[in-house]
Amino acid sequence: MSNSTTQERAINTIRFLAADGVQKANSGHPGLPMGAAAIAYTIWTKHLRHNPKNPHWFDRDRFVLSGGHGSMLLYSLLHLTGYNLPLEQLKQFRQWGSITPGHPEVGMTPGVEATTGPLGQGICNGIGMAVAEAHMAAEFNKPDHTIIDHTTYIIAGDGDLMEGVASEAASFAGHQKLGKVILFYDDNGITIDGSTSLAFTEDRAKRFEAYGWQVLKVDDGNDVAKIDKAIKKAKKDPRPSMIMCKTIIGYGLPNKQGTHKAHGEPAGEEELAAAKAKLGWPNESFYIPEDVAKEFKKCVSRGKRMEAEWNKRFEAYKAEFPAEADELKRRISGELPKDWEKALPVFETDAKGMGSRVASGKVINALSAAIPELIGGSADLAPSNNTWINGSPAFQADHREGKNFHFGVREHGMAAIVNGMALHGGIRPYGATFLVFADYCRGAMRVGALSHLPTVWILTHDSIGLGEDGPTHQPVETLASLRIIPNMITLRPADANEVAEAWRVALMNKKRPTSLALSRQNLPTLDRSIVASATGVQKGAYVLKDFGAKPEIILMASGSEVNLVLKAAEKLNAEGKSVRVVSFPSWELFKEQSEEYKESVLPSSITKRVAVEAGLTFGWEKWVGDKGVVIGLDHFGASAPGNVVMEKFGFTVDHVVDEAKKLIG
Repeated sequence: MSNSTTQERAINTIRFLAADGVQKANSGHPGLPMGAAAIAYTIWTKHLRHNPKNPHWFDRDRFVLSGGHGSMLLYSLLHLTGYNLPLEQLKQFRQWGSITPGHPEVGMTPGVEATTGPLGQGICNGIGMAVAEAHMAAEFNKPDHTIIDHTTYIIAGDGDLMEGVASEAASFAGHQKLGKVILFYDDNGITIDGSTSLAFTEDRAKRFEAYGWQVLKVDDGNDVAKIDKAIKKAKKDPRPSMIMCKTIIGYGLPNKQGTHKAHGEPAGEEELAAAKAKLGWPNESFYIPEDVAKEFKKCVSRGKRMEAEWNKRFEAYKAEFPAEADELKRRISGELPKDWEKALPVFETDAKGMGSRVASGKVINALSAAIPELIGGSADLAPSNNTWINGSPAFQADHREGKNFHFGVREHGMAAIVNGMALHGGIRPYGATFLVFADYCRGAMRVGALSHLPTVWILTHDSIGLGEDGPTHQPVETLASLRIIPNMITLRPADANEVAEAWRVALMNKKRPTSLALSRQNLPTLDRSIVASATGVQKGAYVLKDFGAKPEIILMASGSEVNLVLKAAEKLNAEGKSVRVVSFPSWELFKEQSEEYKESVLPSSITKRVAVEAGLTFGWEKWVGDKGVVIGLDHFGASAPGNVVMEKFGFTVDHVVDEAKKLIG
């Protein structure tokens, strides 16, 4: 190791700020920050283009700590380099009301680019950021005017590399030749259980080389010069790069370094004091030497200068390309184009109708010109999910302008990459698969909801109505599982016009993801001169039609079952019954309405209610009450033509009518 005295003091400042924060909280992970401090120091002081006084400068480099359990490493860096993160917040690590939570949360702490902790996903987020950078660079850069040009740096550990989601995304990144991704592998050979020899023995270098990455090795993860040299080499290669840094977990702890005991528990007062003595550090909590503080604060002046230079370049760009400059500013702001909603299609009444997945494809293509930042793709199901934007190529290494993405059969990786694309900003991304495979995406969908990302998930083949593929593909429980994710909107539209309105809802959401559950089978396009406007979708549930002056029973449903309850209501009305039909595409949106509106749709005086949905009955009891009935499916489906499966499991007009009559008496 050939670090200068100043460098070593700066690195030890990072180490012990992190260890002190964990010790004061009596909770956390000191091992990664103490072992990887030199890597982080080298990135942040020698290569990272960032402005601590403006964390949202668009052309900044991105830094993702995929091993989010090592969050005190990031918080220490943010404080030292001049972000708005006071030392007092480091002292309040993991405490109620602090902005230094146990794992980094985007939007909570200035300078945190991604919510990480569920291992592997941070790698994917960083790859998604690089995708967005490459796409926007292709769209906006001009000869002699490079205004989108930044790199994504990621620090990950053994656990990240073990997770399958990281393999999915790394394979995608290698194929795409995303050369502006630099992944640092904190190769310390230790996990919670002990040595990686217990469960993780493949050749990681060969694995990433096979993915199409450049792999570089640093034999001493404490050597700034060697790390710096590797970064410079990585930047010159058109492939994504993994820099394998051999490190010692908990570096400096006399009795714990290099062992699993350094990973996820405070060092202990005696051990920490001994570490400070060993590394020549004062036995003082949260100690920052003046010379080190001064050195780190150079990041502020350097960052201001970098952004000022970019602003100057942008003004020159604007002078020559004013329309493109205005468009880029709009995209960065996250505001949608003026009058974009006028592009939403209105579908004509059609008894045959179309699958709601088909309607969604038509909406996407109608919107693509009006909202050019709308991009996305499918996990190898584009023809089934109807996600292809006509007139645009696929995003590939030789077509960065492409708006269509072939994510491959990599659902979890796709979802985490799409999250990264949204985190980057400047685009509105969507991802797609079958609804049943939302289970494969779920970890990333949950983090996206926690991160307040405005992603759109297109989830087709939404019920037993898909038919012959059988119970492995029939998502009887999946809709319910999405509805319980906080801060996510789930919509199951009933016809093509409800699909258009569902897309309106999704795109107007700026702080939460939206899941669209769409049918394979055709759904009649309802006559909106007879039933209510589909704009009611925006409120989650609405009165589709009242049959009779004073309803004595309410029939409610979502998606494909709405037409079923309409027919049942017609039959009941023909027999002299007054019936209200409610289309109920989104529980979450309905819950958010005023009590007056909810009462107007589901009057408390009407206790006789039937809900129909070709999935679990779970949760519908809230809407039907203790005197209502839910017609659903609390078991797996079967393989047969869709109409046969629906009939055999009771999704028929006669069955709905019979259940309604039992209530009416």
